[in-house]
Amino acid sequence: MNRIVKWVLAANLLVLAVLTFAYPHLMVSPGKLIVGHRQLETDCFACHSGFGGASSERCTTCHKPNDIGRLDTKGNQVQKPLTSTAFHQKLTKQDCVACHSDHAGVKRFKTHGHFSHALLQADIRDQCQDCHRPPSDSLHKQITGNCAQCHSQEKWTPATFNHDKFFMLDRDHSVQCVTCHVRNDYSQYTCYGCHEHTPEKIRREHIEEGIRDFKNCVECHRSADEHDIRMPGGGRRGDD
Repeated sequence: MNRIVKWVLAANLLVLAVLTFAYPHLMVSPGKLIVGHRQLETDCFACHSGFGGASSERCTTCHKPNDIGRLDTKGNQVQKPLTSTAFHQKLTKQDCVACHSDHAGVKRFKTHGHFSHALLQADIRDQCQDCHRPPSDSLHKQITGNCAQCHSQEKWTPATFNHDKFFMLDRDHSVQCVTCHVRNDYSQYTCYGCHEHTPEKIRREHIEEGIRDFKNCVECHRSADEHDIRMPGGGRRGDD
């Protein structure tokens, strides 16, 4: 009896193994292919190798790295590119499966690959606006240059801004942005929103000290410490 059971199990395993290699799209496929690869629905080994999975080498037999984003696999001009710029040509290595998953059903089991900016050539990693559309809000309209001063290349949010490079938000200065930046205009600031000073009083006190350039408060006053005053030109005034 045990021998019969073993033969039945062995026969079932053999049948399953044969079906897996003969009809892999029915036996082990995690889901339908994307529209662009629909013609390969029954040809798993066009992308996969036996026991090796999908490989970038298989991808580049059809998708030439120099043409991605510009020409389709038949050599025709891409009419509606998926991205604003063709960036695949700027990758240090062709690791297609690190970002792409062609089975739509995979979404149910795992997330798609996350694009790593580390794959880009070093000289273009900071040229964010070549690929990304600049934000149109009032804050970002006033900012040009290096996005990395606030954002990381891993996630867009959360963003960090080192306000201490300009003015330390210590003691009584830990307030809402609009207190100093009226109407959320970050290109300007005012200290008169809190301080009892008036422009005339400030002018008189600074003239008495021989200081005539006093419009840019944070050039000298970088914190609430009245004894830590940085004079123009790099000098420093202590408690005297």
